[in-house]
Amino acid sequence: MSLKSVAKKFESKLKKIKVVIFDLDGILTDAHVWWASEEVGFNRTFNIYDGYGMKVLMKAGLKVGVITGGNSVSVQKRVEQLGLNFCYAGNEDKRAAFIDVLKKYNVEADEVLYMGDELFDIPLLKKSGFSATVPNTCEEVLEIVDYVTKRESGKGCAREVIDLVRYAQNIHPENEDF
Repeated sequence: MSLKSVAKKFESKLKKIKVVIFDLDGILTDAHVWWASEEVGFNRTFNIYDGYGMKVLMKAGLKVGVITGGNSVSVQKRVEQLGLNFCYAGNEDKRAAFIDVLKKYNVEADEVLYMGDELFDIPLLKKSGFSATVPNTCEEVLEIVDYVTKRESGKGCAREVIDLVRYAQNIHPENEDF
């Protein structure tokens, strides 16, 4: 099934989305970390397609950010480089950050898309208006989400979900005038 067909299937949920939240490790990365140095700490690899997709959504007026249990220089630098609207890092209990996002942007939970892949993401996946994950995650997460991507962790999976939102909300940056 094409992404446009999937977007049509979930159109009623996806049209409501005003805030898009991603977990970082295992979604925006391939879940691998390596020790870089004392100054940098653990390093990660990010996918350029995901980053561009986030910028497209922000340009269209959606709020986009990260709630992650991990924290390092590489996390902060990537968030800064993308100009994300928010980043909550360093706490595996993500519920308080989620509630803060709802208040900060004056939205209801059904106006939030959350994409996560781990057991501690389950409360946010259950609460969000649209939830997504990757195929290489645990059964408990696979069983509760609206959508499982074709692409795996860190390999453009976030972009796949971003494109669902784009199609449902008719966001087409290629049609913009220069």
